Amino acid sequence: MGEVTRREMLKQATKLLVLTAPAAAALEAGLSADPKAKDSYQMMDHWWGMTIDIEKCIGCGNCVLGCSKENEVPAGYFRTWVERYYIADWTSEQPQVDSPNGGMNGFPEKYPAGGKAFFVPKLCNHCEHSPCVQVCPVGATFESPDGLVLVDKEYCLGCRYCVQACPYGCRFIDPTTETAEKCTLCYHRISKGLTTACAENCPTGARQLADLKNPKDPVHKFLADNMVQVLKPHMATGPKVFYKDLDKSVR
Repeated sequence: MGEVTRREMLKQATKLLVLTAPAAAALEAGLSADPKAKDSYQMMDHWWGMTIDIEKCIGCGNCVLGCSKENEVPAGYFRTWVERYYIADWTSEQPQVDSPNGGMNGFPEKYPAGGKAFFVPKLCNHCEHSPCVQVCPVGATFESPDGLVLVDKEYCLGCRYCVQACPYGCRFIDPTTETAEKCTLCYHRISKGLTTACAENCPTGARQLADLKNPKDPVHKFLADNMVQVLKPHMATGPKVFYKDLDKSVR
């Protein structure tokens, strides 16, 4: 594929989504980085998300550890993490929530028997209407044509507006680069036909990468056959991480 063809593909993408100069530069750089990937991967053919089956999550922390190693996440920070919710009984107004070290090393016994305990993996929701994109003053945070919210570190000012705007607490400032950091849904992997590090390391299959544009993707059956929720639906951000049987105390 020649240089002109790549540029034309980006132009076609901007017909559906207006990209800032930083965003367009970042996408083109990504396409140019790996000749094999750019020849086979067509951004407009995909619309990425993730499904999470709460009942299957055992709180082992393998997803967090896998993400940390794959993406070289700074110690003490997390692109994805797992929270444990505990509800003592039906009279409890608020659940107790803990996430020691992001759940990376699992969860020690803490709560008495008799209540309800479950685990909730969390990550960037790659919202269709992203508050973080709206507040970025230089366009360093942008939405890609294949449905991901990404950050161009070359343009990021580290102003923290996006960190404050994210209703899910999914962003942080990298202490080394002093730029915004977050889950990319392992874009460097999924654009090569691989799944995310968190999904690959989940021993129970609780997490599954989903391509909502692919009619053969199991996500469509998952959404049709199950009670599926998103986090904080009242925010109307259009999150693309779908939870099966999410307890109302988490929403």
